[in-house]
Amino acid sequence: MPDPKFNDTLVTKFVNSLMYDGKKSIAYSIFYDAIALIEQRLSKGGDAVNGLEVWKKALNNVMPSVEVRSRRVGGATFQVPSEVRPERKVSLGIKWMLLYTRKRSEKTMTEKLASEIIAASKGEGAAVKKKDDTHRMAEANKAFSHFKF
Repeated sequence: MPDPKFNDTLVTKFVNSLMYDGKKSIAYSIFYDAIALIEQRLSKGGDAVNGLEVWKKALNNVMPSVEVRSRRVGGATFQVPSEVRPERKVSLGIKWMLLYTRKRSEKTMTEKLASEIIAASKGEGAAVKKKDDTHRMAEANKAFSHFKF
């Protein structure tokens, strides 16, 4: 189901991951407030900014395209790089963004989420670093790619 405000199913997936204990209305309010806070922070110069577009850009910056998977071959375990399916790409991006959002030091979840989204949209932040580390690991283990599943 698409969300009520933006009519986007990706927003619903994100909010469902954000939600704790079935409190969906609270999760929606956190997300919408964070989008409003992003628009407020980024439109200081006078030009209007679409918070949803910033969030989508941030999510695209966090989604990995390759990952490493463990594969046992002849008693040894190799980290084999493999492509990430599109659905898994989205779920990993959401998972990492929320994980590092919760680890931030701001006071409220809305502020934490807004800050992480802004950082990720600029290509900074812990979630983008996680993606870069994953890509770097896959690049380092490229020699074992012939062990693919």
